[in-house]
Amino acid sequence: MKLIFVSVSFLHAFQYLLLLFTPNLFCNLCEGNYVINYLGTRGPKLQNFVIVSLIQLVCRITKFGWFDDDRFRETVKEATDFLGLASQDHYFIGLKILNNLVTEMNQPNPAMPLTLHRKIAGSFKDQFLLQIFQISLTSLNQLKSEAPDDFGHIPLDLALKCLSFDFVGSPVDESSEEFGTVQLPASWRPLLQDPSTLQIFFDYYKVNDIRVSKEALECLVRLASVRRSIFVEDPARSQFLSHLMLGTKEILLTGQGLADHDNYHEFCRLLGRFKVNYQLAELLNVEFYGEWIGLVAEFTTRSLLSWQWASNSVYYLLSLWSRLVTSVPYLKGETPSLLDETVPKITEGFITSRINSVQAILADNSLENPLDSVEVLQDQLEFLPFLCRFQYQSSSLYIINIMEPLLQAYTERSRLPAPGDADELSVIEGQIAWMVHIIAAIVKVRQVTGVSQETQELIDAELSARVLQLISVTDTGAHTQRYQELSKQRLDRAILIFVQSFRRSYVGDQAMHSSKLYGRLSELLGLNDHLILLNVIVGKIATNMKCYAESEDVIDHTLSLFLDLATGQLYDWKAAA
Repeated sequence: MKLIFVSVSFLHAFQYLLLLFTPNLFCNLCEGNYVINYLGTRGPKLQNFVIVSLIQLVCRITKFGWFDDDRFRETVKEATDFLGLASQDHYFIGLKILNNLVTEMNQPNPAMPLTLHRKIAGSFKDQFLLQIFQISLTSLNQLKSEAPDDFGHIPLDLALKCLSFDFVGSPVDESSEEFGTVQLPASWRPLLQDPSTLQIFFDYYKVNDIRVSKEALECLVRLASVRRSIFVEDPARSQFLSHLMLGTKEILLTGQGLADHDNYHEFCRLLGRFKVNYQLAELLNVEFYGEWIGLVAEFTTRSLLSWQWASNSVYYLLSLWSRLVTSVPYLKGETPSLLDETVPKITEGFITSRINSVQAILADNSLENPLDSVEVLQDQLEFLPFLCRFQYQSSSLYIINIMEPLLQAYTERSRLPAPGDADELSVIEGQIAWMVHIIAAIVKVRQVTGVSQETQELIDAELSARVLQLISVTDTGAHTQRYQELSKQRLDRAILIFVQSFRRSYVGDQAMHSSKLYGRLSELLGLNDHLILLNVIVGKIATNMKCYAESEDVIDHTLSLFLDLATGQLYDWKAAA
């Protein structure tokens, strides 16, 4: 019990004592491998929290004494000795020691200078990390048919920590949903080229244990993110990609595990990594690409319709599709990408799902409204412009066909003596707000793919005209009685965001002279140039300042637009002078 007390209390005081003493003074604690031997003789009988504390103590001392005495580097060997013992309890204690050691070596400690931490982490990585990852793979294969599901996560957790190690001195922010390429050393190449490495994680995903399946997917996400140059030859890279696509295809076909939200989210992240590390041409060369891309498209469409459940996960799917369509102009060869067939359906599915969400949110007050958060809107709309512009004529027609009836209904409501059914009008305003946000996102990104720039500007004019027409309606008739309504405020915020996007793309002398947009706007609305348009915008700013005195959010957006307009015009005048 004395050692138990020491392990629990001394662990927390350890890093502060280091400020006063050198690590050599702690050698007596590790003399004769005392703590390790104690775990070997008494470990299976100890409570888990005691085992964890003892292991943390050993690993922390190991790190701080790494360069002071060779004895501290024997911890990996001592841990692997546990794996050879007959008891399954000893086996898992050995895995836990390795697991905690990788964690300790990878994370900075406040009591250790960062430069020293990086040197120790680099030394540990070069000498032991590959060996530990191999141990995790061996354990996964051995335990697949022997150990109960409760223990499957231990070697998986070890493998995940190895793959998440800071290989280049720039640690991954695990609080972030996104991370870059995993820079595995060249010495790991044989393991990656071995098909069993990927397959073991797909096998563990099929285990009926949510924690196990989620960690298996997390490992696959990182393996899908390894640097391209790890594969020296194209056939090896193609084989690795084909294996990833085959495994994900089977999951898409069966849907196994995807009823769990965590699994669903990680699977979307896995799909999102395909175009980050692989070119579209490489995907096309996989024999079953057509079946795979069709399944991904169906999965994406279902995810879009399940917006309440999968809203955060859809980001990765849309990221995949946007990267695919932006690669099409650089595609060589005659193999069809099938994107012409799939992308318009995904675009329409996204728009339809946002429109349908308005009614659902109004009926259920517990649901958060994405229209209330600029950050959420940016995440949801970040990739949509690339999808819309891929088949811009058909996408714009779809948008206009939705927008026109809504505009007509909203205009008719303005002519009534009173607003009428408040809930019905709130739905209309919410749906129009979504369409305005969508158009704003499209206009903001002036990217040419598939059609000429002139054609895109003419289509931009068609979409923009609907929003500019809306400005003249929102502050007339019965709508002037609704400034206190949240749905009206959301609509006006959407209009302000559209104006910001439009201004950045089409307002200014340079934009005026190079764009075909104003010619079409002149035909549709009589707006001959950006100066006339500026008058409309300034009028809207004045109305907002007068009517939204009690809505801080709308006022903030309005003032931000006014500031941008003022500074932008000043810059244009100085440039002209």
